[in-house]
Amino acid sequence: MNRRNFQKQLATAAIGLPFVGKIKTNEPQLKARRLKKGDTIGVISPGSYIDDRGFEKAVRNLENLGLNVKLATNVRAQEGYLAGSDVQRLDDLHSMFADREVAGVWCIRGGYGCTRLLPNINYDLIRTNPKPIIGYSDITALLQAIYVETGLVGFHGPVASSNFTRYTTRYLKRTLFQGKRALEIEFSRNNLRKGKRDPAYEKYTISPGKARGKLIGGNLSILTSLAGTRWEVDIRDHILFIEDIGEKPYRIDRMLTQLRQATNLRRARGIALGIFEDCEAGRSDLSLTLRETLTDRLSDLNIPVLYGCSFGHIADQFTLPIGITADLDATRQTLTFLESGVE
Repeated sequence: MNRRNFQKQLATAAIGLPFVGKIKTNEPQLKARRLKKGDTIGVISPGSYIDDRGFEKAVRNLENLGLNVKLATNVRAQEGYLAGSDVQRLDDLHSMFADREVAGVWCIRGGYGCTRLLPNINYDLIRTNPKPIIGYSDITALLQAIYVETGLVGFHGPVASSNFTRYTTRYLKRTLFQGKRALEIEFSRNNLRKGKRDPAYEKYTISPGKARGKLIGGNLSILTSLAGTRWEVDIRDHILFIEDIGEKPYRIDRMLTQLRQATNLRRARGIALGIFEDCEAGRSDLSLTLRETLTDRLSDLNIPVLYGCSFGHIADQFTLPIGITADLDATRQTLTFLESGVE
């Protein structure tokens, strides 16, 4: 693509976008209407390209939920490792929020690319057309930026091409369709069984205690990349939830150290850690274990910290609404939503 034309297109996309500062944590949050069978869902690919198999699986997953699928114009575009150009992916995001037939926006996969879009998103458009937006991993960037700029509750849950297990589907429906106002999460029994042989799935308390606050968080790598930007997560007085995949302990250490030094992590109410799949050191590595690393970086914060919650890059995962009030009890090892994420 011609660089001059590309820059001109990006500038055009950003016209009329006012600077909007971070929302205050005590302001009421913006909630979209809950989903129901027969709703039309806009499917976008704001990060990496998806192959044919993943695409077909995504459409089938949403149709099995009783939803009608509306594909974004550029959902199958490709530009290197990205799902099309920044302009194409941004246009798809905007068009789905502007489309009155679309009840929700579902990201087809994560990968990489969402952070590139943040400066040029029309947050006013999203604020005036609130809809559930769903995804995880790289989609953390969209969920957090939209929350920071508009207060809209987004949903850290399966991307459209995920494995929609019975557990995943049950909590997805309870959160997005039924809008349960008081929901204590029952952690996946499959994950707990895996914890007996795989330390990544083991549930344990790093620091005991109880905490109440609004949920915020997502993928650790993305949260770290947002530190120091306009869309940095304001962790103060929140319950932070984090997960990651394929990062060795020293990299987990480095990212948590950056959050300690660059953000107000120390003022969090509590921390809920998901399942850090494939994050152990190799047998020949001179390394702390994942558990030792997390304990070293988080146990001195003097707040409740629980590891092994059923979310992350795993099959059985529950859906977390960004910005709702929740209780974390690291002693009893429970997480409870105290309000609905949808109207």
